[in-house]
Amino acid sequence: MKDKLVFIGVIGGGEISSQVAEQAEEAGREIARQGAVLVCGGLGGVMEAACKGASDAGGLTIGILPGDNRLAANPYVRIPIVTGLGHARNVAVVKSSQTIIAIDGSYGTLSEIGHALQNGIPVIGLNTWSLAIDGKVNDSIIPADSPKDAVNKAIALINNQQ
Repeated sequence: MKDKLVFIGVIGGGEISSQVAEQAEEAGREIARQGAVLVCGGLGGVMEAACKGASDAGGLTIGILPGDNRLAANPYVRIPIVTGLGHARNVAVVKSSQTIIAIDGSYGTLSEIGHALQNGIPVIGLNTWSLAIDGKVNDSIIPADSPKDAVNKAIALINNQQ
């Protein structure tokens, strides 16, 4: 990776299984190992698990919060950003990231995927949404086989953009 800071967004559902939590935590650890900054929505579920992994590995975590209270951030967010924007903060999460890793997810995750793709920000998917248009598969989301594969693909895409 180059000397500039690299920002990788991790998105996913707020309520998740233990298997999804393990994947998100490993993705966070790998982001930190590779020297990137983790950007997320700052709350629970995938966001908290990814931040825990990054924090445990000494990484920097940014949580872009939907509400007005920085104390609402999960305990692994190092830099909480208060927006008061509710779900509209999803745009800020996406626009603050150079690539997005979507792990599992709910409708909020799907909206973030849409914002990313509309803005030309690559999305790597790990057991997340798939897209189809008029019954035809749309391959805009780059599939990953593992958390490490997702992070490696994200880093490679960022390096190719610079």
